[in-house]
Amino acid sequence: MTTILIVDDEPAIVELAQLYLHKDGYQTITAADGIEAMVQVKKSRPDLIVLDLMLPGLDGWEVCKRVRAETNIPILMLTARSDDVDKIVGLELGADDYLTKPFNPRELTARIKAILRRAQASIAATQGDLLRLGQLEIDVLRRTLRRDEQNVPLRAKEFDLLLTLARHPEIVLSREQLLEQVWGYDYMGGTRTVDVHVAGLRQKVAGAGVKIETVWGIGYKLVIEADD
Repeated sequence: MTTILIVDDEPAIVELAQLYLHKDGYQTITAADGIEAMVQVKKSRPDLIVLDLMLPGLDGWEVCKRVRAETNIPILMLTARSDDVDKIVGLELGADDYLTKPFNPRELTARIKAILRRAQASIAATQGDLLRLGQLEIDVLRRTLRRDEQNVPLRAKEFDLLLTLARHPEIVLSREQLLEQVWGYDYMGGTRTVDVHVAGLRQKVAGAGVKIETVWGIGYKLVIEADD
């Protein structure tokens, strides 16, 4: 059974989320603060985490950062603010999606289903490929990136984005295409998500014989640089 970890210090929100998730056949575990959340992650290894940003003790940003440093568990962030700052920071730290409070519980379950479908599709689509581009070696099965025999840590969506670009070298992919292929056609966020992840990915592959070029007004392409 798919297990969802709900991390929130508001009992009413936790109970509402549990009610709808149980109806859809999910098993849930809960945590009321960031410290407890990390304990549950290590103990239970949930399939997805619903993570509130404003938590006592260890806040949601720090929890996301620590989880992403250790695992690729999908994370749906909850934010009480409607501005883009929390959302962009959360995505930069490796969250897969976000939802603004107060939320419709049906939208919560819909987003969880979409995230899990994308995660499963990503696993199913990666079967033993080994791609070499410049000084980079992408192991699709193990979902790892190596550069000059050294592992390069990537967030889950950074890896998916790099793999998508690497499978279409020298081809311009629009932000909408990347959003659909990496985040899924039913992703409810905007194309700014793509820009944020490209910026982080560029730093990690800089000087490795490849670069991600911006095609203004359209999107991005991965270019293999010529040897000097």
